[in-house]
Amino acid sequence: MMAQRVDAFSTSGIIDGPRYELDIDDARYPASLRTISRPPKRLYVLGDLESLEEGLAVVGARRATPYGIGCAKRFAGMAASRGITIVSGGARGCDAAAHEAALTCGGKTVAVLGGGIDKPYPAEHKDLFRRIVGGGGVLLSEHDWNVPPLPYAFRERNRIISGLSRATLIVEAGLPSGTFSTADAALSQGREVLVVPGAITSKNSRGANRLLYQGAHPVVDDESFEDALFGLFGRLKQEKVEGFCASGRDDLESLTSDAVNCDAARAAIGDGVHEVLSALLTSEQASMDRLYAVASGCPGSGVTPAVLMVWLAEMRKLKLIAQYPDGSYGPCVGEH
Repeated sequence: MMAQRVDAFSTSGIIDGPRYELDIDDARYPASLRTISRPPKRLYVLGDLESLEEGLAVVGARRATPYGIGCAKRFAGMAASRGITIVSGGARGCDAAAHEAALTCGGKTVAVLGGGIDKPYPAEHKDLFRRIVGGGGVLLSEHDWNVPPLPYAFRERNRIISGLSRATLIVEAGLPSGTFSTADAALSQGREVLVVPGAITSKNSRGANRLLYQGAHPVVDDESFEDALFGLFGRLKQEKVEGFCASGRDDLESLTSDAVNCDAARAAIGDGVHEVLSALLTSEQASMDRLYAVASGCPGSGVTPAVLMVWLAEMRKLKLIAQYPDGSYGPCVGEH
């Protein structure tokens, strides 16, 4: 069954845009949601269906600190500028900051609401919701158009936020909190959880720091976040690696598609560098800086950081090496 277009524009006078009702067997129902526990039987969508691709969830505290707001803007903006859709809950605090950052970058963002789209909450975010739809993004709910927001529904919608996303980034979370429940949902769905550390004295960071203690992937700076994005989405916007593919395609998205194999990665980085780095990483743990220094020191090496990241991503995909929580690389302990 194809997606049903309900009306060309909203009739409520609140938010204009194309409307859809997607049953779970509709062709345009997001495939990533079909695999989660208790997938919504029907989705109510306002906006561009093309934005319902697997993105990055960015969530955090409603009563956010300036630190949390700043991190949400920083990392959501970095991801959006690379063409990655930002998914969040439209709430006050970190959620709103993530949506705003995506819009500022000209990127797409999806707001998953806790009630019907014609009863948007919080009310002061109506302008934000209008701009999300106007910018090519989406408002999404599992509730009919006029269902009022209810307290239980906000925790329930967290499974949809994480389900629409390849990974969830926690920028600030208390314990307990709705944000922490989003991380739980992501983990139960087999999705990766990235976490920005916070001060151990901050109540708003207790949940985030606890997730790090339990093994979540730390985001400690821009470089560690870029590495995580590359590993998850396999592309860096506008960055090129010349001569990588024999077919002449030079964008990083095509370089890291399923068509790229170990031989291509080996050819890109050079036999000598491939052998040296492979030997190093099968015996010990090494940081990105050290790997780049070793690669650069090989005779005739012309390796750039972008080429090295392509090679590392491919070696990880082939399970020849592993990436550890601190961002370093090394042997796949216990995976063989």
